[in-house]
Amino acid sequence: MKLTDSFVTTLRDAPKDALTINHQLLVRAGFVRQLMAGVYTYLPLGLKVLNKISQIVREEMNEIGSTEVLMPILHPAINWKITGGWDKIDVLFKVKSRTKRDYALAQSNEETVTPLTSEFIHTYKDLPLSIYHINWKFRDELRSKSGILRGREFLMKDLYSFHIDQEDFDKYYQTAKKAYLRVFERLGLVAKVTEASGGGFSEKVSYEFEVLTSAGEANILYCNNCEYCVNIDDIKKYNEGDNCPLCKKAKLKASLASEVGNVFDLGQKYTKAFGLTAVNEKGTKVYPIMGCYGIGISRTMGVIVEKFHDDKGIIWPREVAPFDVHLVGLNGKGEDLYKKLKENHIDVLFDDRDLPAGQKFNDADLIGIPVRLVVSEKTCEKIEFKERTSDKTELLSFDEIIKKLK
Repeated sequence: MKLTDSFVTTLRDAPKDALTINHQLLVRAGFVRQLMAGVYTYLPLGLKVLNKISQIVREEMNEIGSTEVLMPILHPAINWKITGGWDKIDVLFKVKSRTKRDYALAQSNEETVTPLTSEFIHTYKDLPLSIYHINWKFRDELRSKSGILRGREFLMKDLYSFHIDQEDFDKYYQTAKKAYLRVFERLGLVAKVTEASGGGFSEKVSYEFEVLTSAGEANILYCNNCEYCVNIDDIKKYNEGDNCPLCKKAKLKASLASEVGNVFDLGQKYTKAFGLTAVNEKGTKVYPIMGCYGIGISRTMGVIVEKFHDDKGIIWPREVAPFDVHLVGLNGKGEDLYKKLKENHIDVLFDDRDLPAGQKFNDADLIGIPVRLVVSEKTCEKIEFKERTSDKTELLSFDEIIKKLK
C-alpha cells in the first residue's frame, strides 16, 4: 500500500482526552479515530491489525474442533426475558422499534446460541458441540475509558460449547485453555489464567486471562514460581506477600492487569431456560452443560500497544503488525523496490510522500512496523535495513533483504 493512495494520516500530538498509551498512539499513528466515548472507527492500519488478531484466534479455535458461525447483533427482547437478563443486566442496550417491539443489542450471545443449537442437539451422540463467532458487541458502560480497552462497542470472539455432563465440560475446558494460551503466545503476550467470580454469567468460579500492564483495571495476585493467579477484587482470601497456596514455594505478588479473555462454566442455566435437553446413554433426558469462552479482539489490540511501545511510538509484534515492511523512499526512489517486494509476497507499506526524511522516519517509528527499509541516492544499489526494536542499520542487497524477511 502506498501512503499517497491510502487513508492514513499521522498526528504530531494526541487528543487532549486521550489518557492512556493505546488511545494516544493508535490515534497519532493513524490506526483509529474516536467517534464518541467508547466508540471508534478502525482506519486501514487498525483494521489490518484487527483482522490479523482475528485470524490467529480463528486458526486456534478451528484447531480444537470448533466451527465458525456468525450470529445476529440485534436480538428479540423475549430471549433476554426468558433468561432474566432483560431486567438484571444493567449494561444491556435496549432498542424499541417503530412498531413498539423491544430488542437488545448483543452484549453476549447465550440468548441466541442456545435456541439455535436446540435444533441440532438431541442425544449424547450430538455432543460435545462447539461453535464460535467473531462479531461486534455492545455494552452501556457508564464510564467508557482507557481507549479501546473499555468500549461501548467492541469486537469479540465468543465460543460456546455444549456437553452431556460436567466431566466432559471439564475436559474441554483444559483443551480450550491450552488453545487460549497458544493464541496469546502468538500475539506476543504472556497471559495468566486467573480465578474470578462468574459475574452475571454464572454463579461458579470463572477464569480470566490477564496480561500484566499498568493500564489494567483488574487487581490480581500471582505467583512467579507457578501458574497460580487470582483476581483479588472477587476473591479476598489472600494478600500480597502470602505464600502461594498452589506451589507453597513463593510469595504472592500484586499487579494491575488487563483482561484479554475469559471462560465461564454456565452450567445448565441457559439450557434449562430454553428447554434444551439431550438423551444421555442411559436413555434419560438431561440438560446439557454449557461453556462460554471469550476473547476481546479489539481490547487485545489495545493491550498489545500498552505492552509494546517506546517514546517514539508503537512496536508491533511481527504476527499482528499491519505490514511486514515499512519502505521509506527518499528523493523519489523506491518504486522499483516496492514492486519487487510485492512480487515476492512481502506485505509492504510504501512511504512515497514528498516529505523530509526526518518526518518519514518519525512516522515509521510511530506506526511501528517491525522492519524499516530505506532507499535513496546515498544507498546506491543497496537497501538500508533496520528493525524497529534496534538502532542498528545495515546496507544489504535485495536478495539479502528477502532472506532476512523470510
